[in-house]
Order: sequence, then structure tokens, then C-alpha cells
Amino acid sequence: MNRLLKVFRAGRKAMGLALLLAGVPFSIAGGQTLLSRYQPGATPEGCVYYLPQTVLHISVLVEKSVYEPGDFAPFAQRYLRVADVSQEPLTRYRVVGITQTPLPVADTSKVFSVRFDARSVAARMSLSEDGRLLGMNIDNAADVELPMPFEPQPQAPWVNPRQFMSEEILSCGSTAKMAELTAHEIYDLRENRSLLIKGQADFMPQDGQQMQLMLQELDRQDRALTSLFLGTTKCDTTEHVLWYVPAKGANSGREVLFRLSQLRGLVEADDLSGAPYYINVEDVSQLPAAEPVDKKKKAAKQEAGIYVNVPGRLRSTLYEGIQPLQALEAPAPQYGYTLLLSGDLFNKRYTTRLRLNALTGAVERLDADQPK
Repeated sequence: MNRLLKVFRAGRKAMGLALLLAGVPFSIAGGQTLLSRYQPGATPEGCVYYLPQTVLHISVLVEKSVYEPGDFAPFAQRYLRVADVSQEPLTRYRVVGITQTPLPVADTSKVFSVRFDARSVAARMSLSEDGRLLGMNIDNAADVELPMPFEPQPQAPWVNPRQFMSEEILSCGSTAKMAELTAHEIYDLRENRSLLIKGQADFMPQDGQQMQLMLQELDRQDRALTSLFLGTTKCDTTEHVLWYVPAKGANSGREVLFRLSQLRGLVEADDLSGAPYYINVEDVSQLPAAEPVDKKKKAAKQEAGIYVNVPGRLRSTLYEGIQPLQALEAPAPQYGYTLLLSGDLFNKRYTTRLRLNALTGAVERLDADQPK
């Protein structure tokens, strides 16, 4: 069954939080099975490593808009001819962006060990922080980097509209009169702007830069005073990161990934107060069947070597209700199989260099120095 690991509402978490790396059974070269708590890594005697599986890093950008009515909202229709101006504060949430990124994590069902001996030179193993094999006898083994976190744009500073009110407006004894005089001020600002653009103002600017500055100031005053009638809306966008583990085996069908409430924002998948967003992951691999394993032969003799992945492929589609939003195809080792690179490749006669794809655990490059 597919599983949504975690919804993170504040900041980004390391992938290791979703994985338990202890208490995993694994086999060593002698065929003995151990069950113990350990940290994968290299020792003078050998190395324990994982192969990766693909998880989906899903970034959901949710915009929160907060509307505050203006002091003169009841007079917007009378003086500015703007109908249906709300006189009640309102908060709304909406999804403004979703991205999917495939990333590797250690597959605890694919844990292997290598025992070093005098006939082998495969002693320099490169592992990721969570124990995934990246390569052997290579330099600069790089892991896959996390996507950059979302950085919201800085908001424009708030402008107090009352600083643009004349003494006559501020000294009025009633709100209705203040609204009337403020509306006259707004129309004067718009008329002055029109005269500047037409070149008919009494005091025309000396150059284009001064012209631009004057127009910007008129616009700033217009927006500030108009907000007293139409209100203000402040928007803030937050990134929510979800980790989704595609299940092994058959296709899962559509699952609820999260829900979005217009009043509360992003909520859990089982919270029916929000509208559902779905995910559907399909196995689209086109791999030849893996060679059958002779269990009796394997039990009699466990072959030495390095295990690597032969990855399959997945297609992940996101939906808002029944409307498809985005589709992604990516390699998925859990839809493929493992392959054993024989220990003869790492004979002491020559140095073999192995580089694995950090995302899939498949062979990216395999070469060796010619024996002298």
C-alpha cells in the first residue's frame, strides 16, 4: 500500500526522519543471517550498504489572502461607483503551485554486505549519509541534492492612507463627510495624473525620470486612499513539503494526497473539511524479466560481489478533484530488480572503479585499470 510519509508545515525536514534504519535483517558472505541494530558503513573487515528506492518530494505552494475592509467601505458604491464591496474581513487559501521531484532514500529491504579479503581491492566504498552505495574506488561521489526551498518575495511596506488626507478631511465630524472629501481627493489625483500624461499639467517635469517619479507618487497616493473604500488584501505564500513513497508491486490507483480548506488551508488527507487532491502512481516499466533464482544453489553457495539496481519507471499524476494537474515520469528502483556484479570484477589483478547513479542505484560507469 502506498504511504504518505509526512506533511511538513514549517520548514524542511531531512529524509532520514521518515526512515527507520535499525533492526533490519541482512546476509553476509558466509550465509549467516543477523538481526541487530547497526549503522551501515565501512569497517576494516567489510562494508554494509543499502540500495535506493525512489520517493517523491512534493512541494505545494499555498497562498493565504487576508482581506480587511476599509473604513469607508459602506460608501464605495455612492462615491466611487464600485458595487459589492465586502464590509467583513475574510481569509482564503488556494494552491498556487505544485512540483514533484524524485529523490532517493535507502531501501531497507535491499541491504547487502561486502567482506574484504586479501584477494580484493574493493575496500574504498563511497556511501551516502543514509548508507546508500554511491560507488567504489572513485573520487567525488556526489549524492542527489534536495530541491531549493521556496523563498517568498518581500512584501511592499504598508502605507497609511491618512497621511495623504488634508486638514479639511481630518477635521470632519462625520465618517460620511470624510468619505465624500476623500473621494474628491482621489478624483483630483487621477485628473492630475491624466494631465501629466497628456503634457497639460501646470508644472511639467524636466525629464523622463522626474516624470516617472511623479506618476509613481500619484499612483501610491491613489492606491492608499482608494483602499479606504475597497479595503486591503495581503497575500502570503507558504511551502508545504510532502514525502510520498510509491509502493512496490501493482498500481495503487488514486489516493488522497492532501486536502485544502479555503478557510483553514492545507489539512490532512482524512480531514473532510477540505477539497481533495489526489495522486495516482503507475508502474510503466518495460524491463525484461529478471533471471529466476535457484534457491537451492543460492542456499548452498552465496556468490560474492556487488549488488546494483536495474530500475523500472513510474508515472505519477496529481489531480485536483477529477482535473489532472501534473504528470511526472521518473526511474523507480522498486519497480525493477537487483543484479549481482560478480566478485571477479574486483580481483586484485586490477583496480575496478564503479560509479552508481545516486538516484537509482544503477551502474553509471564501470571501468578498470589494465593489469601490468
